[in-house]
Amino acid sequence: MIILKEAKSKKEMRAFVKFPFSLYKENAYWVPPIINDELVNFNTKINPVFKHATAQFLLAYRDNKIVGRVAAIINWTEINEQKVKKMRFGWFDIIDDLAVSEALINKVKEIGRANNLEFIEGPVGFSNLDKVGVLTDGYDSLGTMITWYNHPYYVEHLEALGLKKAKGYLEHAMDFKNIIPHKFKRISKIIQSRLNLHLLEFTKSSDIMPYSDEMFDLFNKSYAELSSFVPVSEDEKAFLKKKYIKLIDPEYIKFVADKDGKLVAFAITLPSFSNALQKANGKLFPFGLYHMLKSRKTNDTAIFYLIGIAPEYKGKGVVSIIFESYFNTYKTKGIKTLLRTPELEDNLAINQLWTDFQPVNHKKRSTYSMPID
Repeated sequence: MIILKEAKSKKEMRAFVKFPFSLYKENAYWVPPIINDELVNFNTKINPVFKHATAQFLLAYRDNKIVGRVAAIINWTEINEQKVKKMRFGWFDIIDDLAVSEALINKVKEIGRANNLEFIEGPVGFSNLDKVGVLTDGYDSLGTMITWYNHPYYVEHLEALGLKKAKGYLEHAMDFKNIIPHKFKRISKIIQSRLNLHLLEFTKSSDIMPYSDEMFDLFNKSYAELSSFVPVSEDEKAFLKKKYIKLIDPEYIKFVADKDGKLVAFAITLPSFSNALQKANGKLFPFGLYHMLKSRKTNDTAIFYLIGIAPEYKGKGVVSIIFESYFNTYKTKGIKTLLRTPELEDNLAINQLWTDFQPVNHKKRSTYSMPID
């Protein structure tokens, strides 16, 4: 018999976070999160996302042993302002037993029904800056710190329960030695001169901070047209700045500004922390932090996390300015492989940006949905 319990206490929340550590203990491709970071992310008193979202963290037990988990999430901004009556679910992990998945999904539907919502969709997080999608292809590729990994049977369970693919996402890998920079280097100079734009590069995290709010504003503007987008609030900006900006090598952040200093484009990339996180195994101390700092300084893989362009500058070649700068940075740092985070497969504009990089699609993922009634 499967029993569902909502995790509320510190002990229960830690059990919720740690369940995948046992589920993927022998898996070479799963990348564990930092346990305390996950706990902070789920703390309603710390994470400002809970000012406009609610969540129930559910654990499935059989014979007093955890066999599954899911976060049932309601983003009230999405519902009240965007009029999308979606019941979100994320952090979905289960043993290979359909009855466990059925119990968890039915509970998500029950919560949605009680809040007069129309459909469930997941795996998704609280917003667009969270992880998204269940892996549907590429199970033999190393995961990243900004994506979920899962066993193939997850998809089988969701489809068996009647959920259908809602949105598809693609992840690409690019070999740095295959990149021919001449085209975007030439265009970069032309665009900077023609549009009176200039590049902003950094060597210190403190120099980035004065631009961070404007960057999040530009993020909201540049992604607003996507059907799945929920804007970042003012409180979330402060939380994200404190949590992430200092972690990122400042040389991996690029801004483009106009003649008045206003940002018109930005890009954030990260060194890959996958191997470091596997060595840390969920803990920064005593040795996890050492592995993370070492990976930050010495790494041959970089991940394109976010790229945004002001709507009025889209299609004008501004991205070439960013690409030229990254090419020079990566060449200096000895980068060999570039990875893209999941991009909507129907986002043709963003996918077109990477044509000159000879991208290879190495992973696919999807969200799944179904009506509540």
